[in-house]
Amino acid sequence: MIPEVYRGFAEREARPRSPVYAEIAAHIAEDERMLAFLGELPRPKWQPNLFLGAVQYLCGPARGWPWFRDRFAERADEIREVMLARTTQTNEPARCATLLPALAALPQPLALIEVGASAGLCLLPDKYGYDYGRVRIPGPLVLPCRAGERTPLPSRVPEVVWRAGLDLNPLDASSADDRAWLEALIWPGEEERLPRLRAALDLARAEGVDVRRGDLRTDLPALAAQAPAEATLVVFHTAVLAYVRAEADRRAFGETVRKAGAVWLANENPAAIPGVDLRGRGEFLLAVDGRPTAWTDPHGTWIDWL
Repeated sequence: MIPEVYRGFAEREARPRSPVYAEIAAHIAEDERMLAFLGELPRPKWQPNLFLGAVQYLCGPARGWPWFRDRFAERADEIREVMLARTTQTNEPARCATLLPALAALPQPLALIEVGASAGLCLLPDKYGYDYGRVRIPGPLVLPCRAGERTPLPSRVPEVVWRAGLDLNPLDASSADDRAWLEALIWPGEEERLPRLRAALDLARAEGVDVRRGDLRTDLPALAAQAPAEATLVVFHTAVLAYVRAEADRRAFGETVRKAGAVWLANENPAAIPGVDLRGRGEFLLAVDGRPTAWTDPHGTWIDWL
């Protein structure tokens, strides 16, 4: 099973975005020592992004298969420790550009809850600027995003009066170690994302973003109850439900959001969104209250309204 995971990652996910990761993952799928190493870990730790990120965290930017093979041989025990201690928590602020059209269309002001919030960078949609080509919204950090012609683009950022995040393992924007981990999760070939990540982390540190330790399956109702009643409550997530393996748990989460009286924005692999029958080819689907609304890039570089 592990070889298939890495072959699939190499072909479907990495090849279009990171030839270095595609090469490494394809070799891992054939390497008996690395497969045995992964097989000794709990199943959730088999994830390619976690293995590759752990090596980058310890050893710096990946430079191809021979480099990766040698670093693994030198530091396998340390790599194991990082993989057991960490989880994949890619926190790409540019995803806010694909959430903004939906957020701006809601009755204002907003109260935001992000589940799987990592360091909370996507809890700041009102703190960024945006460049959609035909519409530009100024801000201290401008996020570029190509928008399809049907996409309803706002002229201003939403009004957010309250925000909080929920995560099994919150990251701290002021922690040098947590910042280094988020940087290690950026793929070779996408280094242009680094300055944006660092700037967003500085904004989150200045804002004091509130991300609390908790499980979306059990701790959402108590957090939702703290939101101000006069605001439209929005519960959202990006690239999170795929880690909730049981479909029954994903459906129960959706019901919890509805019972909280919140608007539900899911920006995910469509296979992970309860009740959605659409299937993409590497794209994410933005769904509003379970209704397919737009195809989006997983890293927020484009949006195409349905």
